[in-house]
Amino acid sequence: MPSPSVTWTAFAGQRLIASGTPAEVVTAAKGALDAGESESLLLFDDATGRTVDFHLRGTLEEVLARLQPAPDPAAESSEPRGPGRPKLGVVAREVTLLPRHWEWLSEQPGGASVALRKLVEAARASSGDADRVRRAQAATDRFMTTMAGNAPGYEEAARALYAGDRTRFNKWTRSWPDDIRECARRLAAPAFSRETP
Repeated sequence: MPSPSVTWTAFAGQRLIASGTPAEVVTAAKGALDAGESESLLLFDDATGRTVDFHLRGTLEEVLARLQPAPDPAAESSEPRGPGRPKLGVVAREVTLLPRHWEWLSEQPGGASVALRKLVEAARASSGDADRVRRAQAATDRFMTTMAGNAPGYEEAARALYAGDRTRFNKWTRSWPDDIRECARRLAAPAFSRETP
């Protein structure tokens, strides 16, 4: 099942159906479909702005069951596991470095794995705000392309989004359908965190 912090949004045409946890959104979308909704339904993952391809046919229980993760065949397998510590979420992957990089890593306390983990955590901590802004821009842009790509002011709104200019963004989205405008502004909010007061 998607993480509890994950939020989705559902639209029927240009009208907002629901926004919330995947289970809440799927329940609302299923209810709209069963009630004879004639507009096309689109579900979005708010974190990425991508549409979610989700099958709404069947009973509500069957639909909600599709949110559950599929059983992991590797967990039930009696074959020896590969490298890594899957129970801890550790996954082994290949890293390609120059010899001088491997030499430096081998000299670090704890070895290459510990040093690489520390470097990644330090980079994540130092670029957290920039990463959050970039993710919000990308998610908002994907949503806008799908829902407002032909709307007046779309290109100008996209430029304002990437420029971090909330005032211009709000100006160019003002004439959009209410629900699309409000959803775009909600998704874009973290992209404007670097604004000066």
